[in-house]
Amino acid sequence: MAENAEIRSQPNSIPATRDRGSQPALSSKAQLADALKHGGRIYQLMVESVRDYAIFMLDPNGYVASWNRGAERIKGYTAKEIIGKHFSVFYRADDIATGHPQKELEIAAREGRFEEEGERLRKDGSAFWANVVITAVHDEEGTLVGFAKVTRDLTERRDAERRASEDARRVAESVTANVAKTEFLTAMSHELRTPLNAIGGYTELLTLGLGGPITPEQLDYLERIRRSQQHLIGIISDLLNFSRIEGGHLTYDIRALSLSDVIQDVVPLVEPQAEAKSVSLEPDLANSNCKALGDRAKVDQILLNLLSNAIKFTGAMGSVKVSCRALEKTVLLQVTDTGAGVPADKLVAIFEPFVQLGRSLSSAHEGTGLGLAISRELARAMKGDLTVSSTLGSGSTFTLILPRAE
Repeated sequence: MAENAEIRSQPNSIPATRDRGSQPALSSKAQLADALKHGGRIYQLMVESVRDYAIFMLDPNGYVASWNRGAERIKGYTAKEIIGKHFSVFYRADDIATGHPQKELEIAAREGRFEEEGERLRKDGSAFWANVVITAVHDEEGTLVGFAKVTRDLTERRDAERRASEDARRVAESVTANVAKTEFLTAMSHELRTPLNAIGGYTELLTLGLGGPITPEQLDYLERIRRSQQHLIGIISDLLNFSRIEGGHLTYDIRALSLSDVIQDVVPLVEPQAEAKSVSLEPDLANSNCKALGDRAKVDQILLNLLSNAIKFTGAMGSVKVSCRALEKTVLLQVTDTGAGVPADKLVAIFEPFVQLGRSLSSAHEGTGLGLAISRELARAMKGDLTVSSTLGSGSTFTLILPRAE
């Protein structure tokens, strides 16, 4: 019986223990509430400790009566330096001349509150952009005893907003300029292509002898005219294509394609160029697993540009090889030459618009310097890339990277 009585008494002891444990918490809350109710020391300590806002009091005439750490950090004055001085020291001379500080106090006294954003001055004379709130403080009888002033430094936020606005303006101007440029180049392309095509057509007729017999010397002149006409047509096409890429006006037909088929179709287009320079052109068609995702016409264009460049910068008796290989998630189409190579400090620059290595008045390397820039942009638009590795004097390898088709 004694044991049972002892067991039954245990539940009653638990609430008693819990009550004793809660007494200190209840006591602390009561003490804090009492302190807040009967004294302002804790509130004063809180205000003085704030560093992100300048919080201080003004007497009814605008003289500084208190000063917190945030005010010292933002404005630069210590409490000893500023208390007792008129708050107009924070304003520019032209604001003081127009009576702006006093108007702020008048509005706050009349309406209870004044707020604005504007420039204020630090102790060292530097300006910052501030959000200012002035609140009128009255005693229990309604008599104005002063003003509470809170100042926030918004300089960084305003600068960020200005930068964002300026960036948006530049983007808008760039879009407008690109549209105008594209329209201009499209119109000029049509205007220039018409006479150039006529030049090419009449040159071909003269070369065929339809205008009468021609001498070997005249045939040489006609060939030079034809090459110049083709060169100008190429420049116009590059400029127009680059402008379309910049303006986002190209469309892409992405589908699975065989890079071996691309090699087989494109290589014959540059064989005459290679034969004319005595450069060996070596396509590797053995790998049939090179299935990529891309726009067939764009991939053809990139490879044609890479092969033309490789032949152009490879000397007589050199070689240009083209091959492809499949990796886990990508497919690589590579063009390797035994040409002059690219200096290490130019490996990035060669993909920038209008950059052409080795160009001079006497250089035989003609072109706009847009081919590689266009090719890289096309590759990236197809979720791939175009890279280069090179050793000066030993040749280069350009690699077109495309997503692998499943």
